[in-house]
Amino acid sequence: MRSDLPSGTVTFLFTDVEGSTKLLHELGAEAYAEALAEHRRVIRRACAAEGGVEVDTQGDAFFFAFPTAPGALAAASAFTEELASSGPIQVRVGLHTGAPLLTDEGYVGDDVHFAARVAATGHGGQVVLSGAAAERVDADLADLGEHRLKDIPEAVSIFQLGVASFPPLKTISNTNLPRPASSFLGREREVDAVITRIEDGTRLLTLTGPGGTGKTRLAIEAATTLVGSYKAGVFWVGLAALRDSALVTETIAQTLGARGGLAAHIGEREMLVLLDNLEQVVECAPELATLLEACPNLTLLCTSRELLRVRGEFEYSVPPLAEPEAVDLFCERSRLEPTEEIAALCARLDSLPLAVELAASRTRALTPTQILERLSSRLDLLTGGRDADPRQQTLRATIEWSYELLSPGEQQLFARLSVFAGGCTLEAAEEVCDADLDTLQSLAEKSLLRFTASDTGGRYWMLETIREYAGERLVESGRAEELRQRHADLIGKLASRADAAMVGPEQSLWLTALAADEDNIRAALGFLHETGQTQLELELASDLQGFWYLRGYYSEGRRWTEAALGNGDSNSTIARARALNAVAGYAEKLGDPRSTQEYAEAALRLSRELGFARGATEALGALSLAKRLEGDRGASASFLEQAVESAREDGDRASLADLTSGLAFLAMEDGVYDRAIPLAEDARALYTELGDRSGDAYALTICANCLLYTGDTEGALEAFGEALPTLHELGFVAILAGTLGLMGIAIASAGDTATCALLLGAEDILRERASLPRTGAYVAFHRTKIGELRGSMGDEEFEAAFEKGRMMSLADAVSIALGAYETDSAH
Repeated sequence: MRSDLPSGTVTFLFTDVEGSTKLLHELGAEAYAEALAEHRRVIRRACAAEGGVEVDTQGDAFFFAFPTAPGALAAASAFTEELASSGPIQVRVGLHTGAPLLTDEGYVGDDVHFAARVAATGHGGQVVLSGAAAERVDADLADLGEHRLKDIPEAVSIFQLGVASFPPLKTISNTNLPRPASSFLGREREVDAVITRIEDGTRLLTLTGPGGTGKTRLAIEAATTLVGSYKAGVFWVGLAALRDSALVTETIAQTLGARGGLAAHIGEREMLVLLDNLEQVVECAPELATLLEACPNLTLLCTSRELLRVRGEFEYSVPPLAEPEAVDLFCERSRLEPTEEIAALCARLDSLPLAVELAASRTRALTPTQILERLSSRLDLLTGGRDADPRQQTLRATIEWSYELLSPGEQQLFARLSVFAGGCTLEAAEEVCDADLDTLQSLAEKSLLRFTASDTGGRYWMLETIREYAGERLVESGRAEELRQRHADLIGKLASRADAAMVGPEQSLWLTALAADEDNIRAALGFLHETGQTQLELELASDLQGFWYLRGYYSEGRRWTEAALGNGDSNSTIARARALNAVAGYAEKLGDPRSTQEYAEAALRLSRELGFARGATEALGALSLAKRLEGDRGASASFLEQAVESAREDGDRASLADLTSGLAFLAMEDGVYDRAIPLAEDARALYTELGDRSGDAYALTICANCLLYTGDTEGALEAFGEALPTLHELGFVAILAGTLGLMGIAIASAGDTATCALLLGAEDILRERASLPRTGAYVAFHRTKIGELRGSMGDEEFEAAFEKGRMMSLADAVSIALGAYETDSAH
């Protein structure tokens, strides 16, 4: 037995070099060997300094054991930081703490296997930890949620060191279920009842009850238990801030990443979707029923204060907590021991979870007996109401009682914060509501405000039941319109800053920032529309064009922008010209050439009237797209040339980059490859100058297409392999689809026909879901290659691989394509 290995509770650390095959190809054998040796020295030095013992080394992977988790984490932090600054090699690192058996042969037990699986989920430069390791360290960790790992029966929690952004973990789970900050107590019978109903075949189950009864927590707990039962995943869609029922299916589609039709995206996949807080958009119920009919393996679990009342719906009325559970909840939140007074108080509160939590938050100043005495008179006043649910009366009284115990300053801020439909940052609360940190913290301590930490510093938010009450208090104060105006002004400034930075290196940061405020954006647009502030409405809608366009929110962007254009103000302004161009762009993406042309022509007239050169350039580009949709390639090319000339005259580098790549695309479609490639390279140079990674990746795929069409499969595969990670990271499904298929065709030239068929299947399902037809030169090329592939593989083998590709996730398809590319490059 090795005497140097730590025993008892130990923390395992696994490392592995990311993209080693590609690095070998890029650096050459000698340089790669030197880099690998230096990486080994760095890791061994850092681990030894923290008491780590090297258990095993295989190729470019390490296995260390540490007597403590903090030591292991300190070593991981040290060597990943040094490697990031010293060379090309980046390692994925995984930590897990357990108590394995130590034998003559080394460590034996599930913990070794588990630690290796955790490490395999990460990416180069990323340090991930199991829950067991995370709970033993005091560090800045990001909670990455629960995941399922290969050969591990239960879902596991995974954490990340630091808040840097990495691609999704490479796990086999597929869920975005939120992780509530507080513990889940009791409700075993209710969870079992919900799960049993779903396992018995119910596909539309609605959990009903007034706000504050715990519907959401119960639904999340049940859905978490069911993650392993749905191969395509379990997803949470929060709808509390929505007021437009037309946005429900779009919000679901955005959550699932469906770029085309939602029903087509789900298809026959086994999936559960939790729709939370449906009551204010219940008019969407017929659409949900239709979706269920179209998707035979979809299950909808809904929470609502009222039933959807559609065919196939089953109701589960969420009961109050059982008395012992209510007492446990009160004691857990207040940190008091159970007493008869607490039991009496919980009974007086009808054992409603939110009411119990609000009361428990007051135990720092009042005893349970004092709380009961003060609440009883208020509750007695509310009994005997004719229409309201008695439980809702109890809850409202509890919120009102909590509100009246606030100081005047706390009451004022509580009411003002209701203007935020989707929560807010500290800075936003300060700007709109004149908030201060102490008052925010006090409201959070009293359970009237929630705080969720995030990579960007965290957000404050209210449960919708409490926000409704706060909104009533704001209206009573007479300052509701003033605060909504300040809120809309803040969102306008946010969108304006994002628009200015949307083309450039901070693009992904601003996409994330706007995504966090989607509900606030909708609230601001709604307010500006209601109050007839058309100019501000047009400016906001126009500034959001890049966000809506890049995220694929074409229908929502078109609806809001058309609403602004039709809001009774026909002033000739640059904002109006921008809005016209925006709708033209959405219409083109939605396959509507007539509307594209009409809006683009209006934008061109107005832009020229105003001397707005960029607007004229964009309108000419949109007219080119409209003509291309109609099949008039000559007119399309003419408008595009005019747009390029306009951009050059105006010195508009961003538009010039887009238009140059457009010219390259048309040249490629016409088969003039010796013109297309230089144009695409010119576009890449412009995109690089601008810091536009998405544009650069798109132009690179044009080069790759041309190389493949001319028979240079090796060059094409290299170009596709370089572009694919960026396309996947940024979610450009339209370009991803063709890239996967064409990469497959290039890979087939090296003899790997099975992978080609897989990737063609993955392309096929992506196109089907996003309603993306094959166009131009690719149609005949694709048809020819499919025929050749069938001839070499045989119909049966081809169809099996093709269908397997259709069933794969996008992440798996990208991983397979990149793996095949790296293997081919190494040869």
